[in-house]
Amino acid sequence: MRALLSVSDKSGLVPFATGLAQKGYELVSTGGTAKVLRDAGLAVKDVSEITGFPEMLDGRVKTLHPVIHGGLLARRDVAEHMEAIKAHDIGTIDLVVVNLYPFRETAAKPKVHPEEVIENIDIGGPSMLRSAAKNFASVWVIVDPTDYAHVLAIVQSDGDDLAFRTLLAEKVYAHTSSYDSAIAQWFAQQRNEPFPDRFPIAFEKQQALRYGENPQQRAAFYVEKPGAGLGALVQKGGKELSFNNLLDLEGALLAIEPFADQPACAIIKHTTPCGVATGIDALSAYKKALACDPVSAFGSVIAFTVPVDVAAAEAISSLFVECIVAPSFSDAAVEILGRKKNLRVLEGRANWPKGGMDYKRVRGGLLVQDRAPAPMAPATWNVVTKRQPTTDEMVDLHFAWKSVASVKSNAIVLVHDGATIGIGAGQMSRVDASFLAVHKATSVGHVTEGAALGSDAFFPFRDGIDQAAAAGVKAIVQPGGSVRDAEVIAAADEHGIAMVFTGERLFRH
Repeated sequence: MRALLSVSDKSGLVPFATGLAQKGYELVSTGGTAKVLRDAGLAVKDVSEITGFPEMLDGRVKTLHPVIHGGLLARRDVAEHMEAIKAHDIGTIDLVVVNLYPFRETAAKPKVHPEEVIENIDIGGPSMLRSAAKNFASVWVIVDPTDYAHVLAIVQSDGDDLAFRTLLAEKVYAHTSSYDSAIAQWFAQQRNEPFPDRFPIAFEKQQALRYGENPQQRAAFYVEKPGAGLGALVQKGGKELSFNNLLDLEGALLAIEPFADQPACAIIKHTTPCGVATGIDALSAYKKALACDPVSAFGSVIAFTVPVDVAAAEAISSLFVECIVAPSFSDAAVEILGRKKNLRVLEGRANWPKGGMDYKRVRGGLLVQDRAPAPMAPATWNVVTKRQPTTDEMVDLHFAWKSVASVKSNAIVLVHDGATIGIGAGQMSRVDASFLAVHKATSVGHVTEGAALGSDAFFPFRDGIDQAAAAGVKAIVQPGGSVRDAEVIAAADEHGIAMVFTGERLFRH
């Protein structure tokens, strides 16, 4: 029996190879892998001893040889195959352990030279893996070190498990596909092309989910890059995350992202905010966010830009909450929140993967776009009305503009003193969104007189302005760009409202 081992990730290699040798396997290896095995006291043959041909071209050619691939691909149940390899003095290879050059890690290095990246494109490794996986009926093929123990247990007991060997072959092709996708993406990046003719993406399963949006739907959570995005969050307590929890967590993190430089809190229901606020600390931001719509906050997901302490944890514990995410939690805060067994507590900063794109699935296809940039700052805005916003109004307008970016379109937010007081989300018309924002504000006792209003897209008619004026709104921020902008501006002037155009739309569908 012969095993060929050639790995970049050498974790767990020596105990596994030792077990194979004890079972009578002849070990064949290359370069650094052979050295590690010899240093561990194991007898190892170099690939060149098997092929009769030396490594060449700086190691680019070493396992690309008929003796290797004939030994991998020969079907043991086909007499002609076995006669052919015997005639050419080719021995069978019964087990292959290969993981590939660290292409992704090399490409991610700052200021890495393209030549170094190219030299980390593995050729022989994928070739051996694919050959062995094609012949999985006769060959064990291992690409993942976590499978060593299972394979060794079967081998040492003289057993067999065709179903597991089939799974190992599946893992190989998924792995090589992902590897090739990363290489294709790198080449596209070299020519500054975010949208190549074929869009290669690969995701790794982080966890199975109990079900999808509804119990009758199967679901799982996949990550583009392990350790980035939602996959970087560490769960500190509570039951397992659901499909809808993850969607709401994305909405919550999106809502607080523009406020990363100050204490802020966002309360999310069905992926859109029902309250966003800044404060002097986590507790004050939470109280202001909750005051926007305390009824909708039941069963919500809450996100913070700052650590959660005991005071904030105690306040939150009085409300039914599905998830809470923050950069960190004090030990005492974790203990307080842990008393609510169904509350998922997640710690960390779920940054977007570098160069990550925004994907939206449609039937039969995939929509791909740049992730939305941060909302533009007031320095780029244009005051279009006769009245200029006051200093305080400009502060609230800036808050409104950053807040409305995370609200589902059509979106209107009413803001006062660093907090949303009314949110109109996901309406079919902008005037309905305005009405809903006012209704939500007044229904819980907020005073809308003097509030600032943010709209994620232009007002197509003056009716939305008239409605805002009736509620006492004194300042509006919106993109502008309607064919009726002059009519809308005139309406604002009639009501003495200060209005600014940003020139930037913030749709969130």
